[in-house]
Amino acid sequence: MHKGGSPIPGPSPGKMGKYRIRVATGDSLLAGSSNLVQLWLVGEHGEKDLGKILRPIRIREVQLEVEVSLYLGRLLLVKLRKHKSLVGFDWFCKWIAVQGPGTQGEAFFPCYRWVQGNEIICLPEGTARTVRDDPQNQFKKHREQELEERRKVYRLKDLALKGTLDLTNSVRRLEDFNEVFPRGKTPLAERVRNSWKDDALFGYQFLNGANPMLLRRSTSLPSRLVLPPEMEDLKTQLEKELQTGSLFEADFSLLDGVKPNVIIFKQQYVAAPLVMLKLQPDGRLLPMVIQLQPPRNGCPPPVLFLPSDPPMAWLLAKTWVRSSDFQLHQLQSHLLRGHLIAEVISVATMRSLPSLHPIYKLLIPHFRYTMEINVLARSNLVSKWGIFDLVVSTGSGGHVDILQRATAGLTYRSFCPPDDLADRGLLDVKSSLYGQDALRLWGVISRYVEKMVSLFYKSDGAVKDDPELQAWCREITETGLQGAQDRGFPISLESRAQLCHFITMCIFTCTGQHASTHQGQLDWYSWIPNGPCTMQKPPPISKDVTEKDIVDSLPSLHQARTQKTFIKFLGRRQPVMVALGQHKESYFSDPGPQAVLKQFQEELAALDKEIEVRNAGLDLPYEYLRPSMVENSVTI
Repeated sequence: MHKGGSPIPGPSPGKMGKYRIRVATGDSLLAGSSNLVQLWLVGEHGEKDLGKILRPIRIREVQLEVEVSLYLGRLLLVKLRKHKSLVGFDWFCKWIAVQGPGTQGEAFFPCYRWVQGNEIICLPEGTARTVRDDPQNQFKKHREQELEERRKVYRLKDLALKGTLDLTNSVRRLEDFNEVFPRGKTPLAERVRNSWKDDALFGYQFLNGANPMLLRRSTSLPSRLVLPPEMEDLKTQLEKELQTGSLFEADFSLLDGVKPNVIIFKQQYVAAPLVMLKLQPDGRLLPMVIQLQPPRNGCPPPVLFLPSDPPMAWLLAKTWVRSSDFQLHQLQSHLLRGHLIAEVISVATMRSLPSLHPIYKLLIPHFRYTMEINVLARSNLVSKWGIFDLVVSTGSGGHVDILQRATAGLTYRSFCPPDDLADRGLLDVKSSLYGQDALRLWGVISRYVEKMVSLFYKSDGAVKDDPELQAWCREITETGLQGAQDRGFPISLESRAQLCHFITMCIFTCTGQHASTHQGQLDWYSWIPNGPCTMQKPPPISKDVTEKDIVDSLPSLHQARTQKTFIKFLGRRQPVMVALGQHKESYFSDPGPQAVLKQFQEELAALDKEIEVRNAGLDLPYEYLRPSMVENSVTI
C-alpha cells in the first residue's frame, strides 16, 4: 500500500521543504473528533512542530500540505496530540502517510487505535525493525518509552478468576424444554433436539462437538474403572477393543471433588464421569459403559451404566455426561484455553514487544477486542452473582477450583494440534473432522509464519540475539503462565524453527482453537437436555429410573431460559466479524510482508473450498474450522 521512507538526497538545511500529509480516520460514524490535533514530524536530522493543523471530523481521509524550513532527512516518527476544548471527543486514527524531502514515495505510519485524552502519541515509520535492525539506535528511546508506558497499563495476574429468585417454572416432561428452544435455531440444533437420545450422536460429540478436546485413545483399562465379577463379558469386550486400538475414553476426573453450587437455597450436583467408547469401522464412536463417579475407599463400587440397561437409566447416565461436558467445555476448553491464554499472549506482547517489532506487527491483528470481551466475561459470566453463580452447577467457587486445576495441567504440546492429536491417539481417526481440519489449518498458519519470520531473521543467531523477543517468550511462560516451563513451554527461543512453532501456536490459539470450542454452542446446547448447565438431583445409584427422575434432575425452566440467553450471546456470529487473515489494517509498510499475507489469504481460501466440498458429502457437516468461519481474534 505504502512504501517505507528511505534516505534520498535532500535540500540543504536552510532550504524550505514541502510535505504532503494524509491522515486516515476510522470507518465508524463515531470515529471522528471535532478536537484539534497537533502534529510533529521527526526525522534523523531534527524535529518540526507543525502545530494544531488537523480537525478529523468524520472525514475518512484528510490531506494537508505544509512547508518546513528544516531538512529533516529520513522520517522516523510522526507524533500527534489531540487537544481537548470544552469537551473531549475520542478519535480513531488508522494511519498517517507523509511524502516529502527525505522520503522515497510515502512514508507510512500505522496507528489503528483510539486517541484519547491529550497525551502525545508516537507513531514509528511502518517498516518492521528488531533491535539489530537499528544499529544507530535511532529508535532505541522510542522502544524503551513505549514499553515502559505499556507495562503501566497491561499487567499480568493469576489466571484464576474470582441466584436470582428461583422462579421455578417446573418441568413436567422432557417436551417442556421446547418452550425455551430458540426460534433462530440452527439446522444442527434441530437435529440434536430430534436425535439427542441416540448413542451415535452422543459419541459423535466427543469427536466433533462443542468440546473435542477430551477424547483420547485408551492405552490400558483405566484404573478407576471397577468391573464387578458379573461383568466379565464387558471386560472381555473392552480388552478386545483395546487390543485392536479401537477403545477410547473421556475422563472427567478434573471435576472430582469440586464443590457444587447452591442456587436459591437449593443444592445442585456435579459428577466426574468416565465414558468408555468403541470406534466402529464405519467411523461411528459408540459408548460402551459409563461410570458417573470415581470409586471411593470404604464405599461400594460405583454403578456402571450400559447401553443394554433400561432406556431411561441409560439416558440419565448420558445426560449426566453431557452436563459434565458442559462444565469442562465452558471453563477449561473455551474460557481458559481460548480466552485466557489469548489474553496472556496479548498482554505479554504489549508489555514486551514495541510496535516497531516484526513479531508485534505479525500478532497484533489477532488480539482485536480480546481484552474487551474478557472484561465482560469477568464482569458478567464468572463474577460473583454472575451467570455461573446463578444457574451453573459449578458456580459459586467451583468454577474457580476447576480453572486452577486446569491451569496447573496446561502443556505446550496440548496447544499444538500435531502434538496434541498424536498424544491423544487421534491422528488416524478419519471421523475426527476437528482433528483433520485442525491439522490442515495449523499447516497453513505455520507456512505463513515461516515465510514472515524468514523476512526478518536470517539465522538462528538473529533469533537468540533479539532481547525483546526473548523477553516476550519469558513473559508468556514465566509470568503469564506462572512458570509453565516444566510443562514444555519455552523460556527462550533458540532457533528460527522454534520461534515459528511458538508463533504458530499463538496464532492458532487466538483463532482456530478458540473457534473450534466457541462456534458449536448454539448447535449443541440450544436443546437444554443435551448440555444442561446444572443438575438438581444427585447422580443415580440404581438403574430404577423413570422419565420423572430425568426431568427432576434437569434445570428448571427459569434456569433453562437463562442458559438459552447466554448461549445465544456466546454463540452468536459477530456482525463485524473479521475472518482469519482478512484484517484490513496494514501494520507493515514494506512490500515483503504484504506479499506473504496475500499468499496466506490464498491458501486459506483454498482450504475453505476443500472443506466446503468435503462437507457437501457429509451427513453432519463440520464447519467450525473453515477459515471463512474462524475469527481473526478472540472477540466473543
